[in-house]
Amino acid sequence: AEGADEVSTATVRVQDGRATVICAAGPGAAVPAHPDHRLRPLAGYAAPEASRRLPTPVRTKPVLRMPGAAHPMVLTFDDGPDPRYTPPILDLLRRHHVRATFFVCGEMAENQGGLLRRMADEGHVIGNHSWSHPLLTRASTAVVRAELERTSEAVERAVGRPPQWMRAPYGAWNRRVFRLGAELGMDAFAWTVDSLDWKEPGTRTIIEQVLGGAGPGVIVLAHDAGGDRSQTVTALRTWLPRLLADGHRFTVPVRGEV
Repeated sequence: AEGADEVSTATVRVQDGRATVICAAGPGAAVPAHPDHRLRPLAGYAAPEASRRLPTPVRTKPVLRMPGAAHPMVLTFDDGPDPRYTPPILDLLRRHHVRATFFVCGEMAENQGGLLRRMADEGHVIGNHSWSHPLLTRASTAVVRAELERTSEAVERAVGRPPQWMRAPYGAWNRRVFRLGAELGMDAFAWTVDSLDWKEPGTRTIIEQVLGGAGPGVIVLAHDAGGDRSQTVTALRTWLPRLLADGHRFTVPVRGEV
């Protein structure tokens, strides 16, 4: 049955410099607490009659890392944009000539068109992270579609094109979420290394998480909203130039390469 699909929650343990992807399955799978997400749920939303969508295969699991032994790393930020933390992150990325992928929440994005346009103008990719950050695997089909579709519309209004990538809140997926995302022209993108910045564990811990998990094709999860992200910004000032000095490179995902 559609409502009984398995949940795939991606997280990572970093130990002795190695990153291990851990997936918890089942509707009762534990997900990270997200106490600072208090976005308003969608109400009274009516989908438009038509929207531009690219044909997209329906995945059974999200992209967890990039292919190839020498593929650059991918840096991603979730939950924004936030006018307190997103601009200094963009400043750091521009200073180091690094492009990243920002998975935005629609309710955060709808009044931050200027930040979305800056992301696009500076070569970053904007992805869909739902409207109000719910657990999509426990939502109805209508709610999942509205969460994703309304966010894509907010992005398209700001930058002229809808997102081609989506990331489910909490990394929780099921067949329905994959299918609805694909119907809206989006491919599913997860992560390899969790910086743990959503826990606000201290700058040193964030730095250690990212440096310990760095490697070819790694997808790094960080956050530019959803709480106090000053630790994220401070840690980025350290780990990003260090990885670049060590020869690591960063890129953004391109449809068709994964």
